[in-house]
Amino acid sequence: MASSPRSFASDEVHYAQAFQVYLDKSTEHMCMQEFISKDFPKIISGTGQGKSSINVLGIGSGTELVTKTSHLGNIHFTWNEMTVEEYQSEMEDKKEQIKYDFIHMIQVLYYVKDIKKTINYFRNCLAPGGNLLIILISGNSGPATLWKNYGQFYPKDYTISTCTSWDVKTILDEQKVNFEYYHLPSEIDISECFVQGSRDGELLLDFITRTIDFYKVAPYDRVVKLLDILKQQDCSDEKDGKILFKNHNEAIVIPQ
Repeated sequence: MASSPRSFASDEVHYAQAFQVYLDKSTEHMCMQEFISKDFPKIISGTGQGKSSINVLGIGSGTELVTKTSHLGNIHFTWNEMTVEEYQSEMEDKKEQIKYDFIHMIQVLYYVKDIKKTINYFRNCLAPGGNLLIILISGNSGPATLWKNYGQFYPKDYTISTCTSWDVKTILDEQKVNFEYYHLPSEIDISECFVQGSRDGELLLDFITRTIDFYKVAPYDRVVKLLDILKQQDCSDEKDGKILFKNHNEAIVIPQ
């Protein structure tokens, strides 16, 4: 009898192992680097014009890269370990509204309770001429297709939202908010997911399903269903004998 599936939330070590395989097989970070070098300079070119300093808010940024970077002498950081909702509540209790020249939310909206409320709150935190940058999974990506067709089987303790860039754009369109968006195409080579006994393939399936030891705990028919979905054209492309999962993202830029 199959065990109840558990999500990565219960085992950080296993998550780290699966995430490393994902990094090795994915082009997402290369795609992000290209976006930063090609498009990002245009996005922030007018930020803070006429100011001696600019105020930036990073939501979900983390501290690891900053602590490893030595040439940030003129940049000052204030770190807050709290949820988005806790930050909003704290600012409201203090009756403060700090204005920012640039706010970025990268792969964050899956973890908030109310996407529309969160977007509108941080839009109101922008200083004149400021920009809000949101990056998350595209609505025409493999993960979006997987959420739609397999989401019912995710572990019960996997509680994050399955929102996509399409949801954000719908919210903005309904409110007649101007925005620009950039398609960030990337892929994950999931070929080894179809090779029986491949440890990398098993860890990739764990990462994709957010499940610890998916092959061991999932019923056989569920494994077959997942592999079938992953091979569908909406999820993956087959190229040069490889199966490439469409891990596309979109960057949405909302001006003040």
